[in-house]
Amino acid sequence: MREEDRTGYERSKFGGWVDADRDGCNTRAEVLEAEAVMAPTQGPRCALSGGEWYSPYDDRYIQGRSGVDIDHLVPLAEARDSGASAWTAKERET
Repeated sequence: MREEDRTGYERSKFGGWVDADRDGCNTRAEVLEAEAVMAPTQGPRCALSGGEWYSPYDDRYIQGRSGVDIDHLVPLAEARDSGASAWTAKERET
């Protein structure tokens, strides 16, 4: 088993959200819209406001997109420690 090493970890190397289907909404906005129990309002440039989401992890409802963390189930630093340090930039984006 390989020992974990956080040396060189930089969150920015994992990039941000992409608009893979080029419809003007990045993946985060599309997931938020798809998983809402009360749909958010979509404004210009796919800006979302309002909405409500259910968190099965702590059995509660969350109002507003800023309270919802959909980024990852495994912290990026842990992913890096577990092998993502050898990934290319394209592999990290994917």
